[in-house]
Amino acid sequence: MKSREQLKKVVVIGGGFAGLNFVKHIDISRFDVTLIDRNNYHSFPPLFYQVASSGLEPASICFPLRRELRKRHSDRVHFNMGEVTAIDMKRRVVLTPLEEVPFDILVVAAGTTNNFFNMPELGNSVYTLKSTAEAIRCRNDVLSLLERASMAPTRELRRRLLNFVVVGGGPTGVEIAGALGEMKRYILPREYPSIDQDDVTITIVEGSDRVLRTMSEKSSQAAAKALQSLMVNLRLGVNTKQYFPYEKRVELLDGSSLDASMVIWTAGVTAVPFEWRNCDTSFIGHGGRFQTNALCEVAGLHDVYALGDIALMQGDPNFPQGHPQLAQVALQQSRLLARNLNDVAKGKVDEGGRRKFVYVDKGSMATVGRNRAVVDLRCGHFHGFVAWMVWMFIHLISILGMRNKITVLINWIWAYFNYSTSLRLLIHPARLPLADEFRYFSDDDAKDAPKPDGK
Repeated sequence: MKSREQLKKVVVIGGGFAGLNFVKHIDISRFDVTLIDRNNYHSFPPLFYQVASSGLEPASICFPLRRELRKRHSDRVHFNMGEVTAIDMKRRVVLTPLEEVPFDILVVAAGTTNNFFNMPELGNSVYTLKSTAEAIRCRNDVLSLLERASMAPTRELRRRLLNFVVVGGGPTGVEIAGALGEMKRYILPREYPSIDQDDVTITIVEGSDRVLRTMSEKSSQAAAKALQSLMVNLRLGVNTKQYFPYEKRVELLDGSSLDASMVIWTAGVTAVPFEWRNCDTSFIGHGGRFQTNALCEVAGLHDVYALGDIALMQGDPNFPQGHPQLAQVALQQSRLLARNLNDVAKGKVDEGGRRKFVYVDKGSMATVGRNRAVVDLRCGHFHGFVAWMVWMFIHLISILGMRNKITVLINWIWAYFNYSTSLRLLIHPARLPLADEFRYFSDDDAKDAPKPDGK
């Protein structure tokens, strides 16, 4: 067996669906693998909205990356926590604030971040659901508004406090709006009796003429009907122009405006950006995604691959604008790339004999709440209770860790029968002690640090 120094170094950026699944399938007897992620855990983005609406605790949808990688039982799989800031193609290193990691093969699976459509100021004033931390922040402030409104001296003030606007009618927007609608319809009368249901306004603002525009028209209609049953308003065919956080008001392109004590932004995504050094960046395409061929190779770069949401694969006639940014695409691409690299390393095929990616569409789904979901399959469409059960089953088996699966299942069963959960706890992080992240790394750093007396 070759020593670690003799193996090709594979660096994987991102521990999401694509990155982690690639690491699981790569042959660690032939490659030295390093996974880099800004967090030390793998999270399950499809259920961020349930954390934001107090349906699940954050730990139920997160799993430690080191524990998952430990299953490989090898010193050839490493995890380094850090946020990648730059990639130097001349030196072939990945740079983070803490280190430089050399690579022979680079796999970029960093996913996406929020797209504010040339309104960057929104990043400081709206709520987003692209990470566990963002979901926790959203949950805390939803609960804070409810607590404040329950003590408001006038109905007018309560109504000003409880105007929720969800920008974007895709799956995430529909799911978080549905979750808030369930709180309005079922939780308020039981736990906040001083707040009338009519005091809470939930509105989805969507630029197209229907919600869930990437799904079938039947699914869109079923989702819209379910949202209306949960007292969620729909503003379709109009885009957001501007948000005034101090006035708590959203201005729309048609000239109208909406009162908004909280704006939850789910309108779009863009690829996580990197600084590329010493290379041509013409491969960066629409939405910041990296253009690749059917082998997942980034155009113009040697031994650099892109997987999942960040990849914009060219040449598939069924998806001329790129494959949908879904977990299934990420999982299928990661398995294919790992298999190709393994086969080449074993000498089973040469570079020209590698398999090309063909996406197998297994369908799409979204939930709007209890007994309310829509599912699109190649063989047809269905919605309602059966679709909701299918949605729960698929998501349950996709969560990492048996403990997490059991915890989520128990929470769902308990909430189904009595709409009650012990997770509506408003826990703010403590502000002290004030400390630099990771403290100091050397004696020189410690010498330069300010002393407690300020000298």
